[in-house]
Order: sequence, then C-alpha cells, then structure tokens
Amino acid sequence: MILWQKLLQAEAEDLDTPLVAVHRGVLRENIDAMAAFARVHGVRLRPHLKTHKTAEIAQMQIDAGAVGLTCAKLGEAEAFLAAGFRDILIAYPLVGARKIGRLFALLAAYPDAHLATLTDSAEHAAECSAAAVRHGVTLPLWIKVDSGLGRVGVAPGRAAAELTRQVAAMPGLRVRGLMTHAGHAYGAADERAVREIGEWEAECLLATKEQMGAAGDGEISVGSTPTVRVSGQVPGVTEIRPGNYVFCDATQVRLGAATPEQCALRVLARVVSRPAPGRLVIDAGAKTLALDRGAHGSDALAGYGVVVQHADAVIERLSEEHGVMRVAADSPLRVGDIVEIIPNHSCPVANLTDELYVLDASGYVTTWPVIARGKTK
Repeated sequence: MILWQKLLQAEAEDLDTPLVAVHRGVLRENIDAMAAFARVHGVRLRPHLKTHKTAEIAQMQIDAGAVGLTCAKLGEAEAFLAAGFRDILIAYPLVGARKIGRLFALLAAYPDAHLATLTDSAEHAAECSAAAVRHGVTLPLWIKVDSGLGRVGVAPGRAAAELTRQVAAMPGLRVRGLMTHAGHAYGAADERAVREIGEWEAECLLATKEQMGAAGDGEISVGSTPTVRVSGQVPGVTEIRPGNYVFCDATQVRLGAATPEQCALRVLARVVSRPAPGRLVIDAGAKTLALDRGAHGSDALAGYGVVVQHADAVIERLSEEHGVMRVAADSPLRVGDIVEIIPNHSCPVANLTDELYVLDASGYVTTWPVIARGKTK
C-alpha cells in the first residue's frame, strides 16, 4: 500500500517505534461497507467498540448510520458516555453489588442515555430486578444465548425461551430480545465452516423466538465480524454487532473475511538487533503485538503477525519488549530498518497503546487517544 510505504520512507528516522498506525482511508472504507450492508439488509448496526476504544472512530461509525455502540465493560461505557455517546449496550453480565451499583449510577448520571445490558440466568436477572425497583427505573435486558462458543449464554430453544418468560415477569426489567456471539467462528477451519456457524448463529435465536409465545416479540441481535455477513442476512435478524471489521487483522484474512489491503491497522517496529544471519530482533514484543495465535484458544496462525513485503520473515517468539524474527540469511533487513506488521488480532493491539497514529491520503499524521484503554472493570 503506497501510503504506508510513503510514511516508512519519508519519516523512518523520526518514527518513535513501536507504534500503532491506522490508515484513515481504509478505515473509512471498512466503516462505510458495513454500514451499507446493514442498510441493504434492513438491520440496525450497533458495532462493538472494544476493537478500537477510540471516540473518533466511534463517531465515524455513528455518522455512517450506526444506531449506538456495544461494549464489554462498564469502564468502557463510562469513558464513552463521558465523551458524549448516549446509546450503549454493555454486552457482559454485570454481577455483584459493586458492578450493579455502578450501572445504576450511570443511569442516574446520564438520564438522557439509553443503556442496556444482558443476563443468562434467572438468579442474576432477579438481582438486576431488585436494584431497578430500588432505584425506581426500568432496566432493559437482553437474554444472552450460547450459539456454540461455550462461554456466556443460556442454551437455545426451551431453556432460553423459559428464561425469557421469567425475566419478562420480573419488576423493573424490560426484555429487549435475544442476542448471541458466534466467536467460535474465529477457530473455524475454512470459509465453509464460518458460513455454517453464521447460519446457526441466527437460526438458533429465531428457533428460540418461536417457542417464546407472547414473550417472543423482542429483537434478534447477532455479532462476530467473520459471520455477520451470513447471519446478518437471515430474515428475522434485527441487529448486528460486529467490532473487528473497522481494522481487520491476520485472523480475518485467514478466515476469508478480509484481504490484507482491508487491514487498516498496522504495527510499525524497528529492527534493533541482528545477532545471526537468520535471526533479528524488533522493538515490538508482547506488550505491543499481544500473544494471540488465533482467537479463543486456537493456534491457527504462524507467528505473531504478518510482516508485510517480507514473506520469508516469521515472528517466532515474543518477550515483553522484544520480537524475535526468523528471516532468510540473505534478507535485506538490517538494524535500524522499519518493518510493517499486520497483527494477528487488532483488538488487544489497540488496547495496548495510548494513541493511534492516523494517516490520511496525503501522508499527514495525526493522533487519536485510545480513551478506553485498559478499561477491564
């Protein structure tokens, strides 16, 4: 990509590496493409902000047509509410008096905000109900269904339908609908497997809805960037929650969900040592590139990122601040050179940096702070 190379050639001496760079034009194309998909298929787009944690990108998504945002943690919601965003789904079970207290404090502090969260058990829902009654408000709750990831979520079908009826009867709560996340698609062997997972992601929710009777008039929300263009086309789905699509990464490329050219986020690192002809060291380690070799425990990727324009190079191991790279003995890379890396998983990479270096078509660089960095509570 010409713009990346322009930066590398023109500013190599001045770059303070490692840094996380974003190509504004590619980012815009990715955002617009998903917004267009949502419009064509008549679904609402509520993107997950955990990928970028950045106010400027969230605003780009809203301006393109997103109805609101999804986050995983209260800390992320707090940061984005403070930045002016007012429609947020906290897609995580908020368990315990402290977490629930923080949620209702946000509802009180931002009375104009539309906040919702989820549950996957009657016991947790009852805790939320009691708090809502104490505070004199109605809390919107989604029922989280497990479509195969084996993480949070009630089983689809009868169990999810019964839980929905129980929650709907609790005071202070309003059931928004059914939601799931087919994150196990990240471990899929090929595009066919991704498609099958995406189809079931939608079908298991719709089958559950059929069993719900009077309680079955709620929304149907699906997520996951690899599967969204499958599940988001299924009639009856009303909302999609992809996140990684804004940046993409080596995992999305492996799954056929993106091309390398669509990877808007890159890590720029400098060669700091070449102690042997076939081994060099870069200044980006686990605290920059993260340790993913594939999401959700899979080990499907070779190395810790794709080194652009150096097909023979493999980042074989990481320590905290060092990346050890295997190269051909005749590789032209030398100490001081800058390498461009497509990370395996862009979400933790963004979370590990204070700011994104954003490049526009002219080569101009600005910085955007990652306002929800480290918000894990």
